Amino acid sequence: MAEFDFKNIAVFDDIKRKYEEFGYIIIRNILTKDEISRVRRAFDNPNGVMKNQFKLPSGGGRDVILSLWNNPGNDVTGMVARSEKIVNICEKLLGGEMFHFHAKAILKEPSVGGQFVWHQDYGYWYKQGFPYPDIMTISIAIDENTKENGCLQVLRGTHKCGRIDHGFYEGEQMADPERVSKLKEKHQLDDVELKQGDAILFQSNLLHTSGNNMSSRRRLAYAIAYAAAYNESVAEHPFACYNPIQKVPDSAITECENEEDLTGKVFLDPKKDVAIKAKQEQ
Repeated sequence: MAEFDFKNIAVFDDIKRKYEEFGYIIIRNILTKDEISRVRRAFDNPNGVMKNQFKLPSGGGRDVILSLWNNPGNDVTGMVARSEKIVNICEKLLGGEMFHFHAKAILKEPSVGGQFVWHQDYGYWYKQGFPYPDIMTISIAIDENTKENGCLQVLRGTHKCGRIDHGFYEGEQMADPERVSKLKEKHQLDDVELKQGDAILFQSNLLHTSGNNMSSRRRLAYAIAYAAAYNESVAEHPFACYNPIQKVPDSAITECENEEDLTGKVFLDPKKDVAIKAKQEQ
């Protein structure tokens, strides 16, 4: 597993080399205890970003809860997405200037939280008009991510396979099961267990999945997707266009008191997106 500790990063070339080889890296302690405590409070605020949540059916009567938005904004979650340490490391991995495509909270409730089937993120984003897979995600553990509560699993090196055909499974996009089955024979499966404040950074063609939450603890992750500056959508999509990132110092994360003023953020209307099918509440 390609792991690094943010406190001890010395040579970035090692990180870049592993990212290109595996399709992902893990960075431990990318958010400090104080930062993760501040961010957690923002997500727990019912008048913050989670008031725009929706449910994505994931099979077996289970759901995953999402809140997804474009434009970082000026609240605590926006300070994370605009912080120098997050933006700088993602720019280095993408190879240059980038823009904030979207961010999302992914919540799996205790005992009933659902799965994500095998997919590539570009399986979604290709359908939203992105011409190139030059997009990456950093997913930060707000709660501890374990095998029991449905942590991410990845097939190491599958980003080199190119885009695989995807189709709907419940509300999600699923990669061709026959192709995935064959790739499982060739590529190592890694369980991505994360402590609070750890993060996985991965390329948009990396095959990944996550299981149901079978534990008594929730699993909350904050995932931010960045696209290369030149990689604007060739289709009409409200999120997939270049918008320069206004960086802020890392200290802004703990100094920010704003949790409820979501000015500037544009939240996804799941009924209008071609790549998902949200659950229709009765």
